[in-house]
Amino acid sequence: MHLLVLFHILQSLLLAAHSCPSLCSCHNGKSGIAELRLVQCSDPGITAVPISVPADTVKLRLEKTLISKVSRAAFYNLSELRFLWLTYNSITLIHPSSFVNLKALRELRLDGNLLTSFPWEGLRDMPRLQTLGLHNNRLSSLPAHAALFLPNITYLDLSSNRLTILPAELLDLWFPLPGQSEGQVERRILGLHDNPWLCDCQISMLMSLSMTLGSTVVLMDQLLMCSKSLSQSELLQTQAELSRCMRPSVQPAATRVISPMGSNVILRCDATGYPTPTLTWIKTSTYTNCCQHDNLDNSEQLPRILESFMQESPRVGVRWSIISLNGLSYKDAGEYRCQARNMAGISEALIKLKVMGITKLPHLPKKSRKISSKSPSKYRKPYQISAITNVPSVKDNQILSSITPFSNNQAKKPESLVTFLEQMSTLENTK
Repeated sequence: MHLLVLFHILQSLLLAAHSCPSLCSCHNGKSGIAELRLVQCSDPGITAVPISVPADTVKLRLEKTLISKVSRAAFYNLSELRFLWLTYNSITLIHPSSFVNLKALRELRLDGNLLTSFPWEGLRDMPRLQTLGLHNNRLSSLPAHAALFLPNITYLDLSSNRLTILPAELLDLWFPLPGQSEGQVERRILGLHDNPWLCDCQISMLMSLSMTLGSTVVLMDQLLMCSKSLSQSELLQTQAELSRCMRPSVQPAATRVISPMGSNVILRCDATGYPTPTLTWIKTSTYTNCCQHDNLDNSEQLPRILESFMQESPRVGVRWSIISLNGLSYKDAGEYRCQARNMAGISEALIKLKVMGITKLPHLPKKSRKISSKSPSKYRKPYQISAITNVPSVKDNQILSSITPFSNNQAKKPESLVTFLEQMSTLENTK
């Protein structure tokens, strides 16, 4: 009896797993030798995401319905889903955790909805996603942090929205500088047309870089429209006067600085570029073998961003910045980088700082100090010098006879010279 009940439960679960939701159509397709389950729901009476979609569904299309929001974990049981189309509905809100467990998803399309924002952080739940379609929505801003979740996206359609500003972080993602990209850079297809872009350097750089030979970025439509402001008439991007865009150039006041321990040092660098670049100070390394100091602190985490002591922009396109290091110690020694950044690119300059210790003068030997105190000065009076050179008296002869003569080799030694000078001094005192 128990086995019969268990059989019916398993049979009902199996039928539920392969049943088709109401107001939807289900059919199987083939990809090679494998069968793929496809589910399409396009009835105007559908107001919420169906919860009875078969777990083995590979492609789900919810189109032209009255769905207005996508709730949390709406597709949690669809771990094999690869294609999700939620196009031309009335979606205004998507929960940041709506796409939990969609680890196999490759394509997400939300074209033709009423979205004013998109939960970019939700892309973390779709690590294999490559295609993202947001065409024909009401997106008015593209946040800078979106670049953190778009590295794997090779097809991004943001056309026909209300976007005005393109963050510099996206340019860094799509056009990485040499040495910043890891491995081979994949080709990306971008749809940015039909947006009221502001005529700034970001859009100009995007246009010029995408049209360079061998660019990894392809625009669906290169005739982007931009305007000075949303109230003015639109102009073709190619007609906008954006020739002033210039990558930053950095010039430090000095590339090598040597200063004694305990002193104060100011490091300065100047940058030019358009738009006016921002400056950041970064300590990238320290010197551990420069001074052999026992108290050298090597626990500092590097690289480390430093706060600038002062930063000003005297005019458009120019900026300077300084950092002040007071009471230098050995741990301040190392390499400092002044990094300038604007939407046209990044440049930096290296400054090396070396801290020198204070060296004490060695003590003079005792005999040397004795020489300086008792030896006759070279500025002695003439009569004192002539007294030695005159013919000695009888008393002088007795004193001189007690002096042991020294050889030429002994004369070269400082000890013999000291003895001789002491005896000469005794002779003068007796006289």
